[in-house]
Amino acid sequence: MPTSDSYQDYLIEALKDKIHAAAYLTAHLEDDEPEAGLLELGLSNVFEALGEPNMSADEAKLHLEKLDGLLSQNGMATIYALANWLKVLGLKLSVAVAEEEGGEESSVSAVELVEVGNV
Repeated sequence: MPTSDSYQDYLIEALKDKIHAAAYLTAHLEDDEPEAGLLELGLSNVFEALGEPNMSADEAKLHLEKLDGLLSQNGMATIYALANWLKVLGLKLSVAVAEEEGGEESSVSAVELVEVGNV
């Protein structure tokens, strides 16, 4: 009988590619109707793929505790804390020009205007 991998195993394997992980998190952040807990789940999945294999058990535990703490924060400090949390995983937050209405992209839509946590 053929075996099949679980979706979670497939997802974690796919998220080991940093480009895929960045696109996955971008999709969560750009959701027009975000559901409570989905961003946290997405960040946890990316951590499982990129961070956990490269950290000791103690480091991994501390990094997840930081995620819990920063997601419970309010205000501007939260975005900087998230940027620093992602930086440990080899990712960064950036701002880009949104697509124009009608699906057409502006000529500078791929330009990163601001990079947070990359000082």
